[in-house]
Amino acid sequence: MTPVSTATVEDLTEATAPARFWDRQRRLGVGVALIGVIATAVFGPLAPSETARFTLSEDANGASLSINGQFGAILFGIVALGAGAVLLAGVARKHQTFVLSLGILGFVLSFLCWQVAGKFLPLVDTASGTLELAVPLLLGALAGVLGERSGVVNVAIEGQFLMGAFGAALVGTMATSVWLGLFSAAIGGVIIAAILAVLAIRFLVDQVVVGIVLNLLALGMTGFLYERLMQTDAQSYNEPPRMPEWRIPGLADIPVVGPVLFETNLLVWLALILVFVIHFGLTRTRWGLRTRAVGEHPTAADTVGIRVRGLRYLNVLLGGLIAGAGGAYFTLVATGSFNKNMTAGAGFIALAALIFGRWTPFGALGAALFFGFAQKLATYLSVAGSSVPSQFLNMLPYLATIVAVAGLVGRVRAPAADGQPYVKS
Repeated sequence: MTPVSTATVEDLTEATAPARFWDRQRRLGVGVALIGVIATAVFGPLAPSETARFTLSEDANGASLSINGQFGAILFGIVALGAGAVLLAGVARKHQTFVLSLGILGFVLSFLCWQVAGKFLPLVDTASGTLELAVPLLLGALAGVLGERSGVVNVAIEGQFLMGAFGAALVGTMATSVWLGLFSAAIGGVIIAAILAVLAIRFLVDQVVVGIVLNLLALGMTGFLYERLMQTDAQSYNEPPRMPEWRIPGLADIPVVGPVLFETNLLVWLALILVFVIHFGLTRTRWGLRTRAVGEHPTAADTVGIRVRGLRYLNVLLGGLIAGAGGAYFTLVATGSFNKNMTAGAGFIALAALIFGRWTPFGALGAALFFGFAQKLATYLSVAGSSVPSQFLNMLPYLATIVAVAGLVGRVRAPAADGQPYVKS
């Protein structure tokens, strides 16, 4: 066989790279152009010729941004269509992400102009609700990032949520302390994570199977204890104090952004801070370099002296700590009490946000906000009497995840050693 020279390989790579890029650009362009056509040809004609008001407060009072519903739906649909055309033409290679984001934003605004025409949409309430709904999903997705970037699939996020929610309600009520409840929630998540780590790392059990079993274990255990303790004496075991909202003077007075980011509870700040901390840790520290090495090629990492199993144990336990804190949201922030299976699959939504966010902290943040916005918008439209079923809006994030995983919006690749047990040779 004639050997292929380095120059020949480089020439082939350079020759095929534009074709690969064009294929991806064309897929993106077709997708964005399609949603632009839908926005222009469907939302525009259906939208009433009434004013759509986007208020800068939590109600209909105060300043607002107003636009004719039909005109706005058509205008923003044209924006999405133009973004698709730019991607199809292949003239925005350096700004591909920006053009793609502009097309999606145009589609969303076109849809909102159609639905809000003759009504009003409070931006502060919508943004605040979106962020709060995204908090548990973000914390669960960050737990998944820590585990899967080091090679351990964490399907047990749902179980960690449940144990966290139960621990926060039980200990928070008995100690009459929201902070002890939060601490207990984190410990509950660590317990599930520890079982996952031992079975998956030490005994090499299939990680997906272990995760599903742990979810069922948490569901059964919390349900049993709920019936035996909380249901019979809620005042003693199931009335935890609510997590207070803190206001930062000055910053909280900034229009729209201030009430959303600087007048909220600790879990919101914790989730946002953890995004930056984990991103910095994974990209700028020795721990992050070793974590990524263990998740991509554990054998090579072992040969240079990295303790593969020890690092996986550490990251899975840290993920359990974070996911357990996310479970505290359901009892200390959202409802004020624990109920059986109250997380209702939020752990699996967090897993979808992890995949949609490409196993990165900031990607998880964007995906969690996307899921939170869809849930908040579905609630708003159902109250406003929209003709669009709320179930349709709730399924949009999952459709987007399927599209992303299928590779239609670019490469989505898990860490190479994700889910593969490591046996030291």
